[in-house]
Amino acid sequence: MIIDEYWSILCLREKYESPLCVFSSLVSVVIESYCKFLVVDITGLVPKFLPSWVSPSTILALFIAFTLQTMAVQRRVVGSCMCIFISIVYDKLESASYDQKKFNVQFNEAECYKIDTQNKKVYCRSIQDNNLGVSEEFSLEYDYLVIAMGARVNTFNTPGVVEHAHFLKEIEDAQRIRRTVIDCFERASLPTISEEERKRILHFVIVGGGPTGVEFAAELHDFVIDDLAKLYPTLKDKVKITLLEATDHILNMFDKRITVFAEEKFQRDGIDLKTGSLVTKVSDKEISTKERATGQNVSIPYGMVVWSTGIGTRPVIMDFMKQIGQTNRLVLATDEWLRVEKCDSIYALGDCATINQRKVMEDIAAIFSKADTKNTGRLKVEDFKEVINDVSERYPQVEIYLKKKQLKNFVQLLKNSQGDDKLDIEKFKAALSEVDSQTKNLPPTAQVAAQQGAYLADCFNRMEICEKYPEGPLRFRGSGRHRFRPFRYKHLGQFAPLGGEQAAAQLPGDWVSIGHSSQWLWYSVYASKQVSWRTRMLVVSDWGRRFIFGRDSSRI
Repeated sequence: MIIDEYWSILCLREKYESPLCVFSSLVSVVIESYCKFLVVDITGLVPKFLPSWVSPSTILALFIAFTLQTMAVQRRVVGSCMCIFISIVYDKLESASYDQKKFNVQFNEAECYKIDTQNKKVYCRSIQDNNLGVSEEFSLEYDYLVIAMGARVNTFNTPGVVEHAHFLKEIEDAQRIRRTVIDCFERASLPTISEEERKRILHFVIVGGGPTGVEFAAELHDFVIDDLAKLYPTLKDKVKITLLEATDHILNMFDKRITVFAEEKFQRDGIDLKTGSLVTKVSDKEISTKERATGQNVSIPYGMVVWSTGIGTRPVIMDFMKQIGQTNRLVLATDEWLRVEKCDSIYALGDCATINQRKVMEDIAAIFSKADTKNTGRLKVEDFKEVINDVSERYPQVEIYLKKKQLKNFVQLLKNSQGDDKLDIEKFKAALSEVDSQTKNLPPTAQVAAQQGAYLADCFNRMEICEKYPEGPLRFRGSGRHRFRPFRYKHLGQFAPLGGEQAAAQLPGDWVSIGHSSQWLWYSVYASKQVSWRTRMLVVSDWGRRFIFGRDSSRI
């Protein structure tokens, strides 16, 4: 019966928009038919008759994908369903591998304030308050050190930001923002406050039109309209939310369709969007801006200002960079294996580091020499076949360049660049002269850091095996192969919640989804990325309470 359903879908393939629709339909049939045999172990919450890597959250996400696909079999919705399936399955594969091993891990809640590379020590101090008022300091020795300290908020040295602005970085920042919002409404409701002062207190300003600033502005608007307006009905019409962005548009890193939709939605919601406004100073009651179009200086009174304009380097990382000779950089430089340059036993990942991708032209002579095994100085295109895979793996910009030029492979690139049957070193240089223009830095996102962490953990787990049997590309400037394959980032898409139970999703392959279905897709992906079933249940229960009873507006 099930096989007949599969066959009917495949036979009707031409009725769908793309093969992805066929895949989504097949997934839906599998879920619908398989659930007839699903048995749940109540004590362990683990479905039986399933592969070891599938857990209840996988089934939950697939059900959501099936529901979306049933509602509308459209290209962007099917793409969203695919994203759920791939994301959840990848997450479960990782979780299954972690559950199979018992790790001996010691955790210390402390702040690292110094890294000593010569003695291989890190110096730390406790962050807990004690009765004596003295922080405990200690040092730890290491064989391998992984730096994943993230970054701090980038204030661009704007006067008054540190003293008066709120940030969106730590848990304490979120608690402080919540207290301030409630305090603003409580103070504005006092009868002794003048009308002008009341408007100032209820003016909330967000600086930064990136994903974080946009999401916060949208969530604050929903909080005010859906919840606080019921508690403070006389103040509803006096609330004003302003979003300041120095460039011409918000969400510049997203597709233009998402940017236009977000700006139009904010206009409908009454959020005042000011683009081309550069903040020059923040005082206790006013924020000063300079309008790029007119050059005019403007003072904006506010009750609360939230600063979300990017990230900066932490002081301990800056000191460490000076120690190892990376003083002219904004973040730590690592190689393609996440190893800090000039420090063989130290690795770095996340927002505090960036990969300094080696350029092809730096090794062009060594690559040619590896291919020229007979030392003739002139090679046919076919002679490069022995090193083609290693070149593509060692230098990812090669593949990006081939896709941009719509070339099938590395061989076609060499053939298109020369008319002669053989290449010398100069013609080889000319063929690859533009490849390095495709080198790009990875974005400072959680998606990048998560993939880097999984990659580095896998390398450490297989270090002994790869010492004996290297699996990486050829060492063009040496002999043998690298121990591991270099890190490769796979972009799985990005989301931008826009409030009103709507979100924008940009998935690989220029797939764009905007609206309520994207918000539910975001819910499923967010829940699946939680580290345990306990946190998943807590997050989902919080969403449920919010839908039924509204957001909690009590003061912390």
